[in-house]
Amino acid sequence: MKGKGAITTGILAAIAASSCCLPPLIAAFAGVGGLSSSLSWIEPLKPYLNRLAIIAIGYAWYVHLKPKQEDSCGCAIEKPKWYQTRSFLISMTVFAVLSISFPYYSGYFFPDNAKSVVVGNKENIETVEVTIKGMTCDACQKHVDYAVNDLDGIIDVKTSYDLENSIIQYDKTQTSQKEINEAINSTGYSVVKIKINE
Repeated sequence: MKGKGAITTGILAAIAASSCCLPPLIAAFAGVGGLSSSLSWIEPLKPYLNRLAIIAIGYAWYVHLKPKQEDSCGCAIEKPKWYQTRSFLISMTVFAVLSISFPYYSGYFFPDNAKSVVVGNKENIETVEVTIKGMTCDACQKHVDYAVNDLDGIIDVKTSYDLENSIIQYDKTQTSQKEINEAINSTGYSVVKIKINE
């Protein structure tokens, strides 16, 4: 049972560590906003949850691999339950590794909705830098890109959760700063300021 408890702890910690990156992906596919930053409070706990998951899974492996005591009474050896088998432990270890590393590859699951825009007059092109609060991983920045690209007249969007910003180039005759602001806020992240780049 100690090994089972360790596996459960490891899996729950691994899922919790990646849970702040799941809502943006779900929100993009479901077409809903607002819930994306709901689990962003977990972000500071991520290193501790990752360590807990690794220690717990490591302990489960230790329990599984340590030499079994000799059966001195001659009793029949009970067949291990499904959760005590090596194949189950391997599958749970793989699942934990995928969960822990999810923030690093989650952005690949976002659909690309960028479209080509025909601009009649180059003087109508405007570039803004939007400072955004609440993004914590690649999935967050992809969610912002996805929401902004849904607007008409968007030429290019480059969002960075590290820099906490998004550089957006758009045709101001087709969309506005207000619409961009609303699109980003609809994802659950907060626009702090918008600056026009010259």
